[in-house]
Order: sequence, then C-alpha cells, then structure tokens
Amino acid sequence: MEALATTVIGSAIGAGAAIVFAAMGELLAEHTGVMNIGLEGVMGMGAVIGIIAVNGYHTNAYVALLAAIVVGLILGVIYSTATVLIRANQVLCGLGLSFLGTGLSRVMGSSFAGSPASDRFMPVKIPLLGDIPIIGPALFNQNILVYAAYLILPPLITYVLYRTRHGLSIRAVGENPAAADACGIAVQRLRFLYTSLGSGFGAAGGAYLTLAYTPAWTESVVAGRGWIAIALVIFGDWKPLFVILGAVLFGGVTSLGFVSQARGWPIRSSWLAMFPYLATILLMLLPRLFRPRTRQQKLSGAPAALGKGYYREEG
Repeated sequence: MEALATTVIGSAIGAGAAIVFAAMGELLAEHTGVMNIGLEGVMGMGAVIGIIAVNGYHTNAYVALLAAIVVGLILGVIYSTATVLIRANQVLCGLGLSFLGTGLSRVMGSSFAGSPASDRFMPVKIPLLGDIPIIGPALFNQNILVYAAYLILPPLITYVLYRTRHGLSIRAVGENPAAADACGIAVQRLRFLYTSLGSGFGAAGGAYLTLAYTPAWTESVVAGRGWIAIALVIFGDWKPLFVILGAVLFGGVTSLGFVSQARGWPIRSSWLAMFPYLATILLMLLPRLFRPRTRQQKLSGAPAALGKGYYREEG
C-alpha cells in the first residue's frame, strides 16, 4: 500500500510539472493583459527541439533545454510582435501559433519518432528528505526540472507580482493600461517582454516531456497540455499557488491511469485517457458554481484588460 501511495504521488508531481512551466509563463503574460492560446504549439516545438538536440546533435540535456527555450522565445517574439506591436487579434494569432507549432513539430520530429532520448534529466535525491516514508521518494527523488517547477518558479513569481514595485507595474498594465501609461509605465515593453518570456516557459515545459518525463518523441507527447495550462490559469484565479494545486490535481488523475494499467484494473484505456480532461472541465466548473455572484463583485481575478490591445491616444 505504501509503495502504491508513493507511486501515485510521485507520478502526480512528475505529470504536473510540464503544465506548471507552461501555466506560469501564461500567468505572467496574462497579468500584462495578453492571452497566448498558442501554448500547445509552443510546447510541441519545445518538445521536438529537445529531442532533436540530444539525438540529432548529441548535446546534453541542459543544452537541449536551453535550445528549446530559445526557440520558445523566438516564437514568443513573433507572437508579441503581432499582438502587442501590430495589435492583431490575440485569439486568431494564438490559434495560428498553435497550428503552426503543432504541425511544424510533427514534421520535424517524424524521423525521431519512437527513439528514446540519448540524454535526459535523471532523478536527484535530496538527502534526509528523500528518506521520509511514502512522501520522501515521491517528492524528494525527482529531477531538477521538477524541483524548479514547484519549488522555485511559483514562490519567485508570487514574490515578484505581489511584493515588488515591478510586479505592481505588471498588474497595473493588465488592469488598466491607459492609467499605467499615464503613470510612466512602459505598457508595450512589459507586454512584449512577458509574453515572449511566457512562451519560453511553455517551450521549457515541452522539453521537460521529452527530456525527463517520457524521454522520447511521439506526435502526441504534448497531448493537450498547452490547453490544460491555459485552463488552470483561469481555475487558479491568476494566482501562482492555486495554479500549482490545479496542476497537481491534473497530474494525480493522469497518474491514476498509469497505475490502473500497471495493476490491471478493469477499466477501459479509452476511459482512463479521458479522465484528466474531464477533471479539468470539472475544475473549471466548480469554482463558478460555488462562488457567490453579485453585480458589485468580480467573478474572478482576471486582469480587466486581458485580451485587449492597447492604443495610446496621441495629442
């Protein structure tokens, strides 16, 4: 029983890490008022670049991760140029980015399909903590990317957003860009920077899949995680720690599918594959069902200017 609990917890943490990377990047972008629904394609490109770097160019996993992040940043710059500078529709541009990244990653990865990664991020056991019964091996015997996703990114982003003057500027841009601009805050610069950076985080999440979680490339390796990450930002009310909770819940439902297959539970594989996405829908519905709604109260913590291009009035 202890072994089963350790397996489920460890799998949940590992399965949720890719979503944490993508969701943290999306959260930063959305706090400036830009929604990037092209994360699915960005994660796909990050995943394929990671496997191409280690298998095609024989680099180590760290260089492959860096290459994936650079490609993600390039895609982010392209998207930011279109939506922030040119002020094109964010939804249409995001869909285009999703289709582009998904299609291009499939073409680029076709020759690497099924090949295991020649180098990967291996688990690193934390002394003493890793020896705690049940939770020790599950929480403190993970690879370095999992530690970064759960122990570094959320506290760091929370601190920046809610404890620094720079974070106040970020949130001001997302709430009222005109007022922020009047106060001397560089609205377009912040939007461009964090939208591009968010895309880099998404690519890191994709690279995690092929360099750590399931170290091989398949066309379905991302499997909708980009869309899940966007949904969890909404579920988490645009707060990093709540987003982490949603990612762990998603990972837990995913891990139950693997455990049931390994133990031969009489559940059809097609149902098991649907569980994570059904759980995501439920996560989106429950807060809306139980949260009181009044005309004076906002339904959620969404930035007021989310999805809206900013046009500076001259003269």
